[in-house]
Amino acid sequence: MKTYHVVAAIIKQDNKIFATQRGYGDYKDGWEFPGGKIEPDETPEQALVREIQEELDMTVAVERHVVDVSYDYPQFHLEMACFLCSIADGTPHLLEHEAARWLQPSHIDTVDWLPADVLVVKAIKEQGIA
Repeated sequence: MKTYHVVAAIIKQDNKIFATQRGYGDYKDGWEFPGGKIEPDETPEQALVREIQEELDMTVAVERHVVDVSYDYPQFHLEMACFLCSIADGTPHLLEHEAARWLQPSHIDTVDWLPADVLVVKAIKEQGIA
């Protein structure tokens, strides 16, 4: 089974967490934390800044590592490093996603998270991020 090494941004602003809805692929319409694949010459933090720039046309500041998630989807294995981030410059513009929401901590379970991202939400709750 192919393994993908990816990063995800837990973007927090004004006590809200940013969630995006996939606009393509096998998991279209599922909700996720934005991010993407790590290139061979990048650190996870560098990959995250690049991916958010490409997906949302803004710059994030990576604050700290939150959790690593390993998840077996039917077609592939996912290794996802998740980081708490803040917006350093710009505002989110959806270039690849079909929708986005800023979720209050009490509403973080109101979207249909993709399976690996459910594990991220659990870590966010356990660490008091949301």
